[in-house]
Amino acid sequence: MRKRFIFSTILAVFCCGILMVSCGSKKSKAGKSNSTGWNYNDPNYGGFYVTQSRDQQAGPGLVAIEGGTFTMGATQENVYSEWDNTPRQVTVSSFYMDQTEVSNLDYLEYIYWLNRIYGSDYPEMINRALPDTLVWRNSMSYNEPMVEIYFRHPAYRDYPVVGVSWLQANDYALWRSDRVNEMLLIEAGILEFDPNQDKDNHFTTDGYLDGSYTGIVLKGIEDPNPKSLTGERSVRMEDGILLPKYRLPTEAEWEYAALGLIGNSSNERITERRSYPWDTDNLRSSNKDYTGKFVANFKRGKGDYMGVAGSLNDGATFPAPVTSYWPNDFGLYNMAGNVSEWVLDVYRPLSFEDFNDQNPYRGNAENLNYKDGDYMSTIQNDWNNKDNNTDYTKQMYDYGKTTLISDHSRVYKGGSWADGPYYLSPSTRRYLEEDQSSSTIGFRCAMNMIGAAQAK
Repeated sequence: MRKRFIFSTILAVFCCGILMVSCGSKKSKAGKSNSTGWNYNDPNYGGFYVTQSRDQQAGPGLVAIEGGTFTMGATQENVYSEWDNTPRQVTVSSFYMDQTEVSNLDYLEYIYWLNRIYGSDYPEMINRALPDTLVWRNSMSYNEPMVEIYFRHPAYRDYPVVGVSWLQANDYALWRSDRVNEMLLIEAGILEFDPNQDKDNHFTTDGYLDGSYTGIVLKGIEDPNPKSLTGERSVRMEDGILLPKYRLPTEAEWEYAALGLIGNSSNERITERRSYPWDTDNLRSSNKDYTGKFVANFKRGKGDYMGVAGSLNDGATFPAPVTSYWPNDFGLYNMAGNVSEWVLDVYRPLSFEDFNDQNPYRGNAENLNYKDGDYMSTIQNDWNNKDNNTDYTKQMYDYGKTTLISDHSRVYKGGSWADGPYYLSPSTRRYLEEDQSSSTIGFRCAMNMIGAAQAK
């Protein structure tokens, strides 16, 4: 009896101890601060919130591209004697990139959403986004079927969208960012599908983050802030749920990803320099099952877009489906041929001399003319006689008078179905005004990789 009493007393004391600990401050699952020693995610320590997960998930359609150093610029003889492509060793940070070009089906989904949200109230929103199908029209060719059906007919839904300007491609990337983040919040139980979104209230990432989105919000995430009235709050970017924005790749990113040098490097040595996204300069497959088949969609010679009936070479007189041919060593399709692709950069002939050697890019709004178009790069750079009322940029880049290059000229990369083999090299660069489009230019999206440089 006495033993039973002692045992009961010890058990009661033990349980009380557990209860007292549980009622007191808990050790945070997220750990404690190395700076202050305070627990994270603990209301008794102020409630500073630290998310458990650190990893960024890949957005839909994206492939991880592990960064590194490479020689950016001309990789073969410049048959046109252009001087805008001087080779230079640079480093590109790891990032994500679309496995394929954006297809007609992808873009039709965008147009449908715009119609659903803006409808008849703001038809200009839809008209502004529509591809220019007249890019197929040629005064001396019968391409009218392409004008009428290429974008909308289901036979072409897996083909790359064309007739899209640089400005339209950027608008699509922003729309895609919002739809992906909306879905992530729905999957996390934060939001519910809201089929009644309209022009006055629809989800955008920025609108949600600044609190202006008032759709069907089911809940927030746990808020350990002791001053919180509800114990919940809206998701923030530092919670790791939302993804960075989709965007066009930079010229350096696109060229690096297209070469796919990860497939022929070992111990920090690139075993063979590439002129194309594959090892050899041969444009035909070396696979015994596909001997002689072309590995890209391009124009073999004058008047030869697809070969002879019964023995077609690339099998496409115009663009081919976005997953045609063989992917490169990063797993990316059609980084040579099919359609050329928009990139972020403003075009300048001297960019390769001016580029930073880490993440090279010309496009920061305040530095478009840096070292190529600003006062110091003109021949009249006499600081003693500088006239602050004179636009010296026009002395070099007076669009339509002295040059066809402007601050709105954007680079596009890679060859297309209508180009010869020379333009299949990822290093080649051309440009077009950002509000113009072509039947030979499409695009794909990229996204920043946050955190570790090594792709997971």
